[in-house]
Amino acid sequence: MDSKNNIEFIDQEQEQHEIRVFTIRSLFSGSILTQAGVVKQFPYILFLVALALIYIGNRFHAERLARKLNRIQIEVKDLCSEQITTASELMNISRPSEVIKLVNKKNIGLSLPETPPKVLTKKGKK
Repeated sequence: MDSKNNIEFIDQEQEQHEIRVFTIRSLFSGSILTQAGVVKQFPYILFLVALALIYIGNRFHAERLARKLNRIQIEVKDLCSEQITTASELMNISRPSEVIKLVNKKNIGLSLPETPPKVLTKKGKK
């Protein structure tokens, strides 16, 4: 039983030694990834990497939507101004004086009535 305690004690001491020994050389060589402390935290590191990827993807998606929204807003402003222009042209063309000019220009053969219109009423039961 005593030997078992010693083995566990050595493993813990060795683990603490591996955790304490951190050099730039071990970082660049990749041997830091094989240390016991890092191996234990591997699922947590994978979780953090997955969250980072989701965050980056979400950011790109939000930027794409913002660009699309800006483009659509500009298009709506353009269409609104086009609608106002078209409505004013229609109002200008539909004036009686402009209608007479267009009829005369196209030689349709229409003329203004010389007698005013009559109001028709129905005589009958009340």
